[in-house]
Amino acid sequence: MKKHFYLVINENAGSGTGRKAAEKIIKQMQTANIDYTTYYTDHAGHEIEIAQKLAEDTLIPWSDDLEIDCFPLLVIFGGDGTLHSALNALQTFDPNIPIGYIPCGSGNDFSRGVGIPRQTEKAFLHLLKADVPKEIQVITYTESIQDEIGLAVNNIGIGLDAAIVNAANTSTSKRTLNKFNMGSFSYIFSILKVLFTQKGFPILVEVNGQTLEFDRAFLCTITKHPYFGGGVSIAPMADPRKPILDFVLVERVNMFKIFWLICLLIQQKHIHSKYFHHFQSSKFRIVSTVPQYVHADGEILGKRSTDLSFGTATRLFWF
Repeated sequence: MKKHFYLVINENAGSGTGRKAAEKIIKQMQTANIDYTTYYTDHAGHEIEIAQKLAEDTLIPWSDDLEIDCFPLLVIFGGDGTLHSALNALQTFDPNIPIGYIPCGSGNDFSRGVGIPRQTEKAFLHLLKADVPKEIQVITYTESIQDEIGLAVNNIGIGLDAAIVNAANTSTSKRTLNKFNMGSFSYIFSILKVLFTQKGFPILVEVNGQTLEFDRAFLCTITKHPYFGGGVSIAPMADPRKPILDFVLVERVNMFKIFWLICLLIQQKHIHSKYFHHFQSSKFRIVSTVPQYVHADGEILGKRSTDLSFGTATRLFWF
């Protein structure tokens, strides 16, 4: 089936990787006479406006018996945050509207988790060759205090990882480092800073008919595939194609043990530590009465008390 590609391009993703990737692929499209239309984001949240407008006027849901000469396919050029925003923009529309994705961010955990090549040309070739979209399970969340709902493709974190993301995003050196394609150093500085300042906090977890309480939670992550933080395999057993969530909780310990846990994490031996807790279920509820930073796919939701309920939903991705 012939396709018309509607490209939503975040040029600033990955310290300029989005712009370079788009230029490369557009040249290939022009050479091969592939139909496409480009939309460039020029302010925060612009991808949401573009995706919603396309869903209203142009995009259609996929079905195996679809009879159409040319299928309109939304393709996101950006990082996991751009993909997160586009996916949530489509939440009120038909869930069978598929999304194509060319990873251009600094972390690209979604592409790692589901098997999209991180090299631009390979990712685009996979997208071209695919005849049908793939079903991927994403996280659904409901936050009852703020009355919020949303979707996440990677993970939702409370505590350490969210505090690191916030520190990196608000770092005064980040913009300067990004100009020299050194934005990752800002993230490293933020990790070191937050490791020494993040305190343990109490949370309540409801899972599989049990109510569990932890007094000194440090890192809490609901994830749909193994990776977070730019390739760290926090939950090696997680599977994005099954309607199961993985919840990881790490307790606050002294600094020596924290660095030891990091070493275990790098070697993927962390699951044997008594300070590491892992649960699997189709549903979770997590309550944190002490305000903590919360993120969804690296997008900060705020620093606040939370009452979050999680589930899964099927979405279509073209790759």
